[in-house]
Amino acid sequence: MLRIAELKLPLSAADHPEPLLRDAAAAVLAVPAAEIATLQVFKRSFDARKAQLLAVYIVDLTLRKPAQEAALLQRLARNPHVGATPPMAWQAPHQAPAGLAARPVVVGFGPCGIFAALVLAQMGFRPIVLERGREMRRRTQDTWGLWRRKVLHAESNVQFGEGGAGTFSDGKLYSQIKDPRHLGRKVMEEFVQAGAPPEILMHAHPHIGTFKLVKVVESLRARIIALGGEVRFERRVRDLLIEDGHVRGLEIDHLDDGTTSTLRTDQVVLALGHSARDTFTMLWKRGVFMEAKPFSVGFRVEHPQGMIDRVRWGQHAGNPLLGAADYKLVHHASNGRAVYSFCMCPGGTVVAATSEPGRVATNGMSQYSRNERNANAGIVVGIDPSDYPTAPAAFAAALGEDAVALDGQPTANHPLGGLVLQRQLESHAYVLGGSNYEAPGQLVGDFLAGRASRDLGDVLPSYQPGVQLTDLASALPSYAITAIREAMPAFGAKIRGFDRHDAVFTGVETRTSSPLRITRGEDLQSLNVRGLFPAGEGAGYAGGILSAGVDGIKVGEAVADSLIRTCADRR
Repeated sequence: MLRIAELKLPLSAADHPEPLLRDAAAAVLAVPAAEIATLQVFKRSFDARKAQLLAVYIVDLTLRKPAQEAALLQRLARNPHVGATPPMAWQAPHQAPAGLAARPVVVGFGPCGIFAALVLAQMGFRPIVLERGREMRRRTQDTWGLWRRKVLHAESNVQFGEGGAGTFSDGKLYSQIKDPRHLGRKVMEEFVQAGAPPEILMHAHPHIGTFKLVKVVESLRARIIALGGEVRFERRVRDLLIEDGHVRGLEIDHLDDGTTSTLRTDQVVLALGHSARDTFTMLWKRGVFMEAKPFSVGFRVEHPQGMIDRVRWGQHAGNPLLGAADYKLVHHASNGRAVYSFCMCPGGTVVAATSEPGRVATNGMSQYSRNERNANAGIVVGIDPSDYPTAPAAFAAALGEDAVALDGQPTANHPLGGLVLQRQLESHAYVLGGSNYEAPGQLVGDFLAGRASRDLGDVLPSYQPGVQLTDLASALPSYAITAIREAMPAFGAKIRGFDRHDAVFTGVETRTSSPLRITRGEDLQSLNVRGLFPAGEGAGYAGGILSAGVDGIKVGEAVADSLIRTCADRR
């Protein structure tokens, strides 16, 4: 099979492109179009750099005489857009031995945990999944409880529950990770098999959206169970049992009935997500090696989606093939800070994303249609461990009784320092918003001028349960405020109207990624606790649904390899 890239057609031909694609592919190969037996679109994107907007395709094709393909590849070896279609099907590296009693445990049922459990189940290892939150339907009700009634369920919300934080997001399914094994394709194909729209397989920037993700995740859970796995909801890991440097089990809180239990296992996947702060603290107290890592903080900004469409698509704005336009911006501020757009949600809403009482955090969400009135994105500033708090009082305020375990003065690189900073910012945002889970907000023009906002303009914030207009100057560290104030006019020069006076900032965006990394070795196990497999976004190895799913597959394979080796050693 041959793959040809950079086949360009007029946008008007994108509805029924196959005849034109056959002609274009035949011209590249210098063969008659009739010689092409099959042709399938692998990816479609759009080129908006010129007035004539073009659809750009990557296609896979076969010839009626397959023997010709090798000769064509040799003749076109210098053409960077022609090559052999790579093998992309996932092949299970192991199969569980008959009668194997050992069962791996996966902690967390977000994208990483789902795919770690799925591949383990597909290989016959019958994983047990522990998820502290609730199943999807009840979780959705709990999440709406915060958005509509200002009632937070601390164990079932945007962060915790079936599907993880990715469920209440834009559902983006693209990533910039290196993926030589095409594991991302497996993630996408599993989503489609579970009910996602088939077209996500060919879109250059695919997304699913929350409502469709709900059904997809439920279907994936059913498949794991059908293959011999278990998914246990409302099970929070209280403690890690370690003996002679090897994990031997977990102590578990049953949140549904208030009981506790011990689960013995020698293989634990930690697919925690980036908001399991109590679990991070427990792991640190148990001596699991971890280190502080950079992340970013900032605000959500909202503009009319129509404005973004017109700037990005020009005369083609509103074309249903194009949908709602997105953007990606970056500015290197004079104080040395990088400011960039994060998790841009076309036609979406800003959502309440806290998981802790007395704190406010924001995120962005879109449905598959992306047809809400506003575009939103995080405008965030990169920070690193040297920015994290070191005062014992700050650790005590953020960690409570857990601060007692600190050994002397915390250093700038303390693994929990980023967590402390997150809690400081979210607690202050809660107060700025009125101490009722409303979020603090400010018009961009007032933010740039350094004055509090009193009235909204044409842009109405979408955050529920509500926005309190105020002055956001104290909501972030001063270096972040300075950098964003410099960046917004620069962004306005790239996207006309981006720094318009009545665009709305909503604070705070603090959960862009995990503030720590649970470091692992080449075998994907913890550096100092055998049998413990840190995975996904919470452990510092992913950023988004697709990369988390890919990491889950890799870790699932590593667990299977460990189990096979253990079985072999015991013979």
